[in-house]
Amino acid sequence: MTCCAPVIPASADTLRPSFDEIRLASRNIGNGILQTEISVPSIHCGGCVAKIERELVELDGVRGVRVNLSSKRLALRWSERETPPDVIGALKRLGYDGHLFDPIEAVEPKSELAAMIRALAVAAFASMNIMSLSVSVWAGAEGATRDLLHWICAGIALPALLYSGRIFYQSAWRALRHGQTNMDVPISIGIAAAFGLSIYDTWHGYDHAYFDAATSLVFFLLIGRTLDYVMRERTRTAVKGLAQLSPRGAMAVTADGEYEYVPLKEIRPGMRLLLAAGERVPVDCRVESGISDVDCSLVNGESMPRQVDAGSTLHAGTTNITASLTVIATAAAVDSFLAEMIRLMDVAESGKSAYRRIADRASRLYAPAVHLTALVSFIGWMILQGDLHQAVTVGIAVLIITCPCALGLAVPMVQVMAARRLFENRVLVKDGSAMERLNEIDTVVFDKTGTLTLGELQITNIDRIDPDALSIAAELACHSRHPNAQAIVAAARQTTTRPALRFDRVQERPGLGLEAMAGGKVYRLGRASFACTGSGQGAAETVFSCDGRPLAAFTFSDRLRPGAKALVEQLHKAGIAMEIVSGDSEQAVRAVAEQLGIPQYRAGILPGGKLDRIRALTGQGRKVLMVGDGLNDAPALMAAHVSMAPATAADVGRNNADFVFLQDGLETVFLAYRISRDAGKLIRQNFVIAISYNVVALPIAIMGYATPFIAAVAMSLSSIIVVANALRLKGAGTQPRPQLRPRLQTELRQVAQ
Repeated sequence: MTCCAPVIPASADTLRPSFDEIRLASRNIGNGILQTEISVPSIHCGGCVAKIERELVELDGVRGVRVNLSSKRLALRWSERETPPDVIGALKRLGYDGHLFDPIEAVEPKSELAAMIRALAVAAFASMNIMSLSVSVWAGAEGATRDLLHWICAGIALPALLYSGRIFYQSAWRALRHGQTNMDVPISIGIAAAFGLSIYDTWHGYDHAYFDAATSLVFFLLIGRTLDYVMRERTRTAVKGLAQLSPRGAMAVTADGEYEYVPLKEIRPGMRLLLAAGERVPVDCRVESGISDVDCSLVNGESMPRQVDAGSTLHAGTTNITASLTVIATAAAVDSFLAEMIRLMDVAESGKSAYRRIADRASRLYAPAVHLTALVSFIGWMILQGDLHQAVTVGIAVLIITCPCALGLAVPMVQVMAARRLFENRVLVKDGSAMERLNEIDTVVFDKTGTLTLGELQITNIDRIDPDALSIAAELACHSRHPNAQAIVAAARQTTTRPALRFDRVQERPGLGLEAMAGGKVYRLGRASFACTGSGQGAAETVFSCDGRPLAAFTFSDRLRPGAKALVEQLHKAGIAMEIVSGDSEQAVRAVAEQLGIPQYRAGILPGGKLDRIRALTGQGRKVLMVGDGLNDAPALMAAHVSMAPATAADVGRNNADFVFLQDGLETVFLAYRISRDAGKLIRQNFVIAISYNVVALPIAIMGYATPFIAAVAMSLSSIIVVANALRLKGAGTQPRPQLRPRLQTELRQVAQ
């Protein structure tokens, strides 16, 4: 809830890994940069994040530092040409304990929440009882009765404050030991001062004491901190579930044909693995042999299994259902699709938007300002009235009421909720600041093939093709990777099971088609001019013939991606301009543009032309969202104000996009825009709440109208209001989520529990 420095056990002795260990634990992210994941379990707030990032980026060789508060770990980027930076030692000097993080390690249940709940229960018990006893004092108890009640309150408050408030004291002490301050410093001073003043007042027989203020302050702060912790853990439940969907290892096939069980960490690209029915895919791989059905709902949200055979690609975390497969690993566990999903979710919460940078800077400067304001208030009252007791009371009230907890929570809580909403709707965010940029767009530029369309050709005249001819054509087409040939093979699988003719010899002629021999006859599949002799086939794109006589003529169309038309209508209503920029033919691009109702389109555009178009729109003052998927879209994705790509995109496309959506449908594009827009509104509202509170509360406290008890309640309630306002994002019109297969639903529930 509040900013806090780390709490490290006095006996903790962090063992620093060797440079070789750091290199082995790092992964190459390109351009000579390595990334190392470090677990820092003692960070608790935005102030910790800002301090670590600010200090570590100064280390030699460091190219970037990003700290995730929810997962409590940092990603350190450094040059592989340099000596690994001593990040563990640097963290230790800052007062934080850290160790190398294993991204595949099992997530063990933590006791932090249980400790918070126990502390909260003790503070609640003390607060309620002290408030009950204080009623008698407020009702007019005097003399020995009043003093006895005060001493009883002191006896209840002292152990409660020591036990429940130790989180704040340890945090403040750690910060002060390292010559720094944080939000817990004024809180700890306020609690100690309120309790000390109450003891003084009780000893000298004053009418009122402030034991209720001290215990209520701890109670309300713990409510906020526990709520913050619970919401972050709920946001990360799905990610923890993903981390446990990987098996602990796999059965490897050695060079001599023996079988050996290999731990997940030791699987390397090129290793041959045996995947039995019912097992999860351990790493990204390619099927070498076997045919089976695979549950891909984790990847694409589809409930129906997908059939795979030799050459098919499998993603880590999917489930092999019906038969054994022999597969070849194509990536290590840390570089798999599943690991990438987990990393993207971490990044979503930790991006530095302009709002968050403002909040972090304000929170960092605010703690000294709180101390100075309280000191000035104390001095002012001493000068005006000369009453030490009143001056101390006002100083304590100012110290408590001006703590910037609400300001520190204004942005991160909304960002955490937005990341959760996006993840629930199968949208991964590669940069938290992208949510802010997506909220600013006024133009969307689409690629066509693979983006507005699925890049999967389908036969449009299948009802006019003889099933026998289709079956034979498919047998020939399976020898080619051409999209037209693959569409014929797919159509044959769905429409016929007739026995196919076996060919003696198959030859592919580049740019023309396929030619084969069977029973002394020549069969051809390809361009009409190649397949037929002296016979035109009109609009047919591919013709299948026997000895020059046409047997079937195929026409194709690219299938629109689900939700494309609905997305265009939503963007029109939102007043956002759209256009298609594609390298495809004029005819194909025009057909898609007319079908979707997008008036602006450009065809035959090379990769450099797409980049030029994005720059031209940017030069006109437009804020462009680029939605693309291919290798040729990468420069445009990087140049756009914000970018988005489907999970089916080429690796370079996914790597250069700010958002990656896992579903086939395009509805998630507008959903991401709407969530980003709503998140921006809530952040601005939280800023208004936090600033308005301080503008109103500070003068009241300085003028002496707020007792320490009122100050404690007011400050805590402002923080709780900010958190509650952020939670409103959760219930704002979530898109229907794709139904997972029952087995996967059960597994995810078990993991979450």
